[in-house]
Amino acid sequence: MNKQNASSRGVALIPFVIFVSIYLGIGIYLQRKGVELAFYQFPAPVAAFIGIVFAFLLLRGSINEKFDTFIRGCGNPNIIIMCIIYLLAGAFATVSKAIGGVDSTVNLGLTYIPANYIIAGIFLIACFISLATGTSVGSIVALGPIAVGLAQKAGLSMPLTLASLLGGAMFGDNLSVISDTTIAATRTQGCEMRDKFRVNLFIALPAAVITIILLLIFGRPETVPSIQVYDFNIIKVIPYLMVLILSLIGVNVFVVLTIGILFSGVIGLYYGELTFLTFSQQIFEGFKGMIDIFILSMLTGGLAELTSKAGGIQYLMEKIQKLIRGRKSAEIGIAALVSLTDAAVANNTVAIIINGPIAKEVSRRYKVDPRRCASILDIFSCIVQGIIPYGAQMLILLSFAKGTVSPIDVIPLVWYIHLLAISTIISIFIPFSDGIIKRTPWDFDKEVSMDEM
Repeated sequence: MNKQNASSRGVALIPFVIFVSIYLGIGIYLQRKGVELAFYQFPAPVAAFIGIVFAFLLLRGSINEKFDTFIRGCGNPNIIIMCIIYLLAGAFATVSKAIGGVDSTVNLGLTYIPANYIIAGIFLIACFISLATGTSVGSIVALGPIAVGLAQKAGLSMPLTLASLLGGAMFGDNLSVISDTTIAATRTQGCEMRDKFRVNLFIALPAAVITIILLLIFGRPETVPSIQVYDFNIIKVIPYLMVLILSLIGVNVFVVLTIGILFSGVIGLYYGELTFLTFSQQIFEGFKGMIDIFILSMLTGGLAELTSKAGGIQYLMEKIQKLIRGRKSAEIGIAALVSLTDAAVANNTVAIIINGPIAKEVSRRYKVDPRRCASILDIFSCIVQGIIPYGAQMLILLSFAKGTVSPIDVIPLVWYIHLLAISTIISIFIPFSDGIIKRTPWDFDKEVSMDEM
């Protein structure tokens, strides 16, 4: 974001409001018309492009000046880094799935989880798959049919079964080092993924442990299902574990994802699932799968730069400042902003991208550690995304139940998400998750943690 001081002008926010309003308005209209996945029908990058057109029409300056500002925003190093990570993460997820990695991971868990604890097991498997693959939707798609079948066969509560799957899926979406929400949160705040993961994990882990205990107590089946031995290949699970471990020990994310892609490819070539040609095609399929978010990130980067230079961010900061009295209220304000945005646009990555520049400015002004700021952005966007009835996760999840379960049945039972919200709010007032922050304080002048200096 442009750091030059700009006079405060509320009109500069109009293009951003237009972007969000178009995306939200069309989604609501299609929802009322009964269109499936209504909020995902109108491409978010097109809505952003319309906002950019209005920015060029409404904001001061010549066309050339505004175009230079827009390009500077699109080419912001953080935006470009984020986009390249998106491409590599998409390629890794696609290649690993093509060699049977997701199926092996699911089947491995189902083979060894005791039949009496199948609902807690579904939660744990969903946690691992989403943590390994970085996608909550992909985890739900992989596990949904199996979870529904087991619930029917064992006389399990269908709403609780689906809620456990949804909670586990959002666990990894929030924490995974290759999740687009984590990538967006860390890049917009300028912190390392491993550091955000450590802060985030200490907030999420208590919620996950309590959830498992509750599911073990209340999730026992009426009849014990006969859990069969599913086919799996432990070798095909290794790429996920390797990417997770390398990321956590601090290896550069570009190196980690490249190694993950190559390792998955070698496994696929060895077992005959891939040829050299199909390997390259799967990599490109992964790239294509990230095109929407790639384009959206660049366009919103340019739009944010236009808005910032015209005084929109300064205007918003002045309004927010009236409600903020210190670090704690600043963190609550960031949580509220990203939550409301996600409720509006029904996309947690979009919500983070929209609020990232504002959160960064709040973080700098009120000395909120960027690692906490990134965690709060990611956590609350995932919390809201997991419980809104019109989110992709909920809609896909309920489709497996074929109309027998409604969002109202599931939302109260997604214990992990509710506990995560409680854990995060407690962490704002009692900083139990700030161990790494205390050991390596953030230098707000140099915008790095002390261990990076």
